[in-house]
Amino acid sequence: MNYPHTVYIGLGSNLDDPIDHVSRAILELDALQHCQLRAQSPIYRSKPVGPQDQPDFINAVVCLNTALLPHDLLDKLQDLEQQHLRVRKRHWGERTLDLDLLLFDQAIIRTPRLTVPHSQIAVRSFVLYPLSDIAPNSSIPGIGSLNELLNQVDFDLEKVEIDN
Repeated sequence: MNYPHTVYIGLGSNLDDPIDHVSRAILELDALQHCQLRAQSPIYRSKPVGPQDQPDFINAVVCLNTALLPHDLLDKLQDLEQQHLRVRKRHWGERTLDLDLLLFDQAIIRTPRLTVPHSQIAVRSFVLYPLSDIAPNSSIPGIGSLNELLNQVDFDLEKVEIDN
């Protein structure tokens, strides 16, 4: 099977054993039809963005090669979130699983359902640092080089060691 597109997906969770949710989601992304896992970052812990009365987040970034088109991949990501019983209670609130399509090749996509590159990619250390672990020489279409962006955000994360 030909997987012509390279995509980067951000994963986050802060409810109901978040390390397990993120770890399982990585395996589930690899198992998606028309997708192949190429790389995964270490897992990090970060403070929540937005309301601070919630647990810390567990975050990672993966690279997939895929034959899916952007909106078809978005549908698959949202299906996976639902399988993890995601409930949207409040903006930037707690969740069992959040899957964000960060980059799709070097495309710039602006539709009512999808914005790529992700609208907050340039200011989120919990996205930029894991992305740099697996794609250190990346550039973010319409924004700039990953290295330039890393110089503009603090490293406010903690690597999480996973027992295998």
